[in-house]
Amino acid sequence: MDYTIDLQFEPIHEFMNSLHSYICRKSHKKIDLAPSWAQETKEKLTPEFAKTLDGMLINGDWTLAYLLAFLVPKGLGVDGFLTWFEQLSIHDLIELFAANGNKFPQYELEVFQKSMLSLFHQWNEQYYKNVDPAILNALQLEKKERLQRLTEIQGEAFVDETTNGMLFKPFPGFKELWLVPQYHFQPLNIVSQYGDKIICHYNSCIYLGDEDVIPTHDLRLLRSLGEKNRLKILRFLHQGPRTFTEIVSHLKLSKGITHDHISKLRSAGALYAHFEGENLTEYSLRKNALYKLQNRLIHYIEEGG
Repeated sequence: MDYTIDLQFEPIHEFMNSLHSYICRKSHKKIDLAPSWAQETKEKLTPEFAKTLDGMLINGDWTLAYLLAFLVPKGLGVDGFLTWFEQLSIHDLIELFAANGNKFPQYELEVFQKSMLSLFHQWNEQYYKNVDPAILNALQLEKKERLQRLTEIQGEAFVDETTNGMLFKPFPGFKELWLVPQYHFQPLNIVSQYGDKIICHYNSCIYLGDEDVIPTHDLRLLRSLGEKNRLKILRFLHQGPRTFTEIVSHLKLSKGITHDHISKLRSAGALYAHFEGENLTEYSLRKNALYKLQNRLIHYIEEGG
């Protein structure tokens, strides 16, 4: 492996992830939060701020705004981040973005900083300050456990286990992989490349529900296997990595339906997702997830005895 692995978590990371989860409207039906989460959150916001967020897109500006959460000095917290961002000069921003492989027209940075600072302040006051502390505690625990695990296994095996099946292919200029656990966007992931580093905000499989109910990530895997075309995909991928186009050709279904099947298998951890940079190129069968499911299912059943 030609790149280093760094596992991080700071409260500002989940702050940014929660805002991304709200703005990314096409994902609202795919994430584990209650189907009503987005609407209930919207009702807590001022009408003016809700309208502002309704007009936001997951675009280049947002990608750079997201990066800020990973550039702030560690340990400052959300309030410290807001102060740090406000005190940055335009020259500071230019240097920070340039050092991470991104350029932003200087004449637009002042507008960018002002609008994003207002956005961040409002999101913090109207939503994030009231987030259940159990979420941040669980993410801190995930960080602690993953760092311990990193002393036991390394490289691709660690990345696979941590991200539930994501693999990152080395390529020239790729030097660092930052793995960051997140809760709000589960079971989806956010992968972004900034210069020589890739930041993967991964699904941490955190479950905060009733202990008498099987954890969501285990139930998702069980459900993903209960469809004949998905089983055909797994059987096809047993032969080796395949592109999306090859899977569509094999199933002889529409791209939309095939994509839905693959997404359900992937979010359940039944597939490896092969990345080159931030681009997903191939899928392959992740057998160990199927083996482990049996043990987890038996454990759940016996625990209730």
